[in-house]
Amino acid sequence: MQLSRIIISEISDNQVIYLKEVEGERQFPILIGIFEATSIDRRVKAKGNPQRPLTHDLIVSIAEALGAHLESVVIADLQDQTYFAHLRLKRGEEIIEIDSRPSDAIAIAVTFQPPLPIFVTEEVLEKIAGKL
Repeated sequence: MQLSRIIISEISDNQVIYLKEVEGERQFPILIGIFEATSIDRRVKAKGNPQRPLTHDLIVSIAEALGAHLESVVIADLQDQTYFAHLRLKRGEEIIEIDSRPSDAIAIAVTFQPPLPIFVTEEVLEKIAGKL
């Protein structure tokens, strides 16, 4: 999947990001908070790094200081209209999955150039197809 759209509304508490299949037609929205939406939007539109590290940069720095590097983001579950995600890190041969909100995981993914891969399980895509 890839981030295809970010919709930021000044009159709503919920912002929307859309993920779309890289080689397909499926897409879906995720409601997120304003902080995460603006963080993602700044990274997508900005050229270069911010003058000071942002929170999502801090998470990347901590992982790297502990000898791991971020591999990908996985949207792993959908329960009661709430998405659940994992950050996948690799340290040596070990894969470590860290629970994350999808918005934070995507904000971290877009700190990289190119962005980290974003995967969505087939189970989640099937649940979405049944609800939309």
